[in-house]
Amino acid sequence: MVNGEWLIRGRDGRLTVYLPSDDAVLCRAERGPAGPWEDAPRTVGGSQKLRPGAAVGQGADGYAHLAAWRPTVPGESGLVHSTHFRPGLAPLDWVPIGHPDQKGDRTGPPAVAVDGAGRGYVFVRNKGGGVSLRNQKVKGGWGGWLDLAGHDVEGELAALTGESGLVEVYACVPGGILHWRQEGDGKKPVRTEGVDVPVRPGTLRALATSAEHTTLFFTDTSGDLCAWRPGEKPVTLIASAGPGPVSAVRCEIEGHDCTVLAQRSASGRVAFAAYPTEQESAGAWWTESGPPLPADATVSLALDEDGEVVAASLAPSTGTLLLTRRKDEPGLALEAWREI
Repeated sequence: MVNGEWLIRGRDGRLTVYLPSDDAVLCRAERGPAGPWEDAPRTVGGSQKLRPGAAVGQGADGYAHLAAWRPTVPGESGLVHSTHFRPGLAPLDWVPIGHPDQKGDRTGPPAVAVDGAGRGYVFVRNKGGGVSLRNQKVKGGWGGWLDLAGHDVEGELAALTGESGLVEVYACVPGGILHWRQEGDGKKPVRTEGVDVPVRPGTLRALATSAEHTTLFFTDTSGDLCAWRPGEKPVTLIASAGPGPVSAVRCEIEGHDCTVLAQRSASGRVAFAAYPTEQESAGAWWTESGPPLPADATVSLALDEDGEVVAASLAPSTGTLLLTRRKDEPGLALEAWREI
């Protein structure tokens, strides 16, 4: 599984998917916007062997930043970073960025965000159970590892960049959620007030939803999908369709700013829901689409070159990659899913 939205639109309008492999990350792109796809995926970052659990993030410039663990010496691992500037071009070779504790084995899955100036930020749990960060510097290169503190962090982190261009990260802990955000460009993220809530690890997904706010989606221990904006109380949106994190994207539907969610449902199909952005009280309803998928399938959402919703599903156990787009019809009508 790749942490973050693994379906993205490049700066030339073409879509790219980032796919986990046995000991690598693969990428595959459209030959042209809304056109046919490349016949075969290419390997990200050269021949470097990786551990499972890569992460991807995208900047406003359209560039994708990836991070992953690689084996170093027996029993130890280190993190590496790559940048992918454009679909069709080879991503840069993996660059070692070290270990949050200087050395040791994997401490947790990384998360990636890209600030408004295009600098990559790699977040990861450290051996103390808190969160550490290493980010690219204003004048190039990488700064040192920063300990953001925290405790008892579980599951995947959710990192993102707000509309301000400032980076934020969310983490799940027993009985609650922690949150850090930058107070200024290039500054170390600081911890803000978290929230006590019964949250399931591995279900966090964050989205920039306005100039002032980011919204965190998570599943609570009763199985409800909830939304939380720091400074407010979490609200229950809808019963979760399935066990994993949702995918989320903002788009315009019939002139309204809407948030679209997608998740593999308990039936195995992909469930979609949409509601006016930041208006959870309006309610949301799941509508299932496409064929039943294996239990390991994940879904990712993006906007295509026309700003319309496009969704991809990947089942690693079968290697099947499916894609659908929104039709030119009222509401959230989708085309038939097709294998790519």
